[in-house]
Amino acid sequence: MYRKRKKTIVLSGINLFEGGPLSIYYDCLDTVVMSGTYKENRVIAFVHKKELFKKYEKFVTLIELPKSRKNYLYRLYYEYVYFYQISCRHHADIWFSLHDITPKVKADKIFTYCHNPGPFIKKDLTKIKYGWRVTAFSFFYRYLYRINMKSADALIVQQDWMRRQFQKMYPAERVIVARPDMPEGFRFTDRSKENRVPVFVYASFPRYFKNFEVILQACEILEKKGINSFEVWLTINGKENRYSSELRKRYRNLDTVRFTGLLPREKLFHVYEISDYLIFPSKVETWGLPVSEYKETGKPVILADLPYAHEALGDYEQAVFFDPSDSFRLSSIMEKIIHRKAVFARHKSQEPEAPYADSWHSLLQMLTGG
Repeated sequence: MYRKRKKTIVLSGINLFEGGPLSIYYDCLDTVVMSGTYKENRVIAFVHKKELFKKYEKFVTLIELPKSRKNYLYRLYYEYVYFYQISCRHHADIWFSLHDITPKVKADKIFTYCHNPGPFIKKDLTKIKYGWRVTAFSFFYRYLYRINMKSADALIVQQDWMRRQFQKMYPAERVIVARPDMPEGFRFTDRSKENRVPVFVYASFPRYFKNFEVILQACEILEKKGINSFEVWLTINGKENRYSSELRKRYRNLDTVRFTGLLPREKLFHVYEISDYLIFPSKVETWGLPVSEYKETGKPVILADLPYAHEALGDYEQAVFFDPSDSFRLSSIMEKIIHRKAVFARHKSQEPEAPYADSWHSLLQMLTGG
């Protein structure tokens, strides 16, 4: 009886070790397992540390490359030398790079998942004091993406605005928009009615492009007008880095702001439950996960009027957008909310044009031809 040859699928994400980027790798592997892809194919996963991927070791072949994060020279060696040698010795039907770099490999199909928005961050050298690495890598990634890009059968991004930017900036002929899967099991209880005053929340790690200052400036404007019947909770405490330290010192006298520090997921969801409104003023995002998470509460959102925010929000009943550089506009929106005036409207979105995958399952089917 004829047996269909198993395809060899290689996943490489040797720089993924924490946060959102690591969750992308987990989402991919979860789909490999739940869809049964591992049964029909031989799946090899290159990882930084095996201990981060223990739950997948029964389903895929894990290969650990611990030096991959030691410095970028090791990373580039693996991507352009080591992987090429491996691919010459072992045939790969599909090579799927999950972290921005299109490796030099021999494979029937090569795909690259691009989720670093560095090239699209507006360059501001005055912000270099807040972390030269972020500024340097925003320049570096502009050229890193380009290396070997023509070898990829397709690039994969999370939003349509990023696809348009790639096609404008690079010779990228086929770019797939693939929406991330939203975590299941959200069971929010609305506890916001317990609040004495309206509570606004902004959850993010303090990078300069996350734009915490526009919220703090808006609070300062309101307090100077004698309006202080509200609270803003920010997930920074001034100890994370120079950016948050300067913000805490500059705005330490604001009575309406609570600096909570970074919160574990369970506590963050509790904050979502007891808050009234989300403010999300970040100036660039690949997706904007807090927007998707907060949507599950059904509560109103105040978002930066930027393409990523419109796409991440999708169809929603209560939203208002503002110029993320305009603290006076934000303070005006907050003032109207505090005085119980209408500011929110329904938001509608359009589905991206093909090629488009609305989930990891759809994406893997598209890549594997399943």
